[in-house]
Amino acid sequence: MNVEVFKTAVILAGGKSSRMGFDKQLLIINEVRIMEKLIHELSKEFEDIIVVTNKPEEYKTAEDGIRIISDEIKEIGPLSGIYGGLKESKSKYVYFIACDMPNVNLNYIRYIKKVLANSKANACVAKREGKVEPFNAFYSVDILPKIEKLITLNRRSISGLIDIIEPIFIEENVLKRYDYSFDMFINLNSKEDLEIYNRKNRQEENYV
Repeated sequence: MNVEVFKTAVILAGGKSSRMGFDKQLLIINEVRIMEKLIHELSKEFEDIIVVTNKPEEYKTAEDGIRIISDEIKEIGPLSGIYGGLKESKSKYVYFIACDMPNVNLNYIRYIKKVLANSKANACVAKREGKVEPFNAFYSVDILPKIEKLITLNRRSISGLIDIIEPIFIEENVLKRYDYSFDMFINLNSKEDLEIYNRKNRQEENYV
């Protein structure tokens, strides 16, 4: 498999975090900042990691192989992060995850790489319970012109992007082989989500 095709991963750390009450890119679980955990895990599979953030000052001591960028186009939500990450990519396909998704599943990532390596698709995303998961997914730099068109039309939704790029969809039966509980798609959007996540972790630790 050509590593250059899958060299870059992007962590989207923008957003207003209004439901959480504080900036989600500063989230700490078990005394470890989620951003540090994401970078550490993704570094095992990707040579180039980009953090798209509205607070670049939080990453002044970024380690080698980590690039910090800010949204080129403001106030259009995560579509801007995808756009910026693809523009700065060092590979054809780019893996995207959000800063409030604490669980990285490397086996699943490797599976998607194999799927894309044997196709000409311009994206690969999961679908479960009838809904598309836009992150924990790969997008190709080839879709940049389509994103630019959406931005010009002031269409900001990622679902609108997925509708026009014809991705490969990974269905539930395959997803369950890698993560039966779908924990790799968990989003910590609120303090309640964070409390539930921490409670579950404590229960698992006690069980072990």
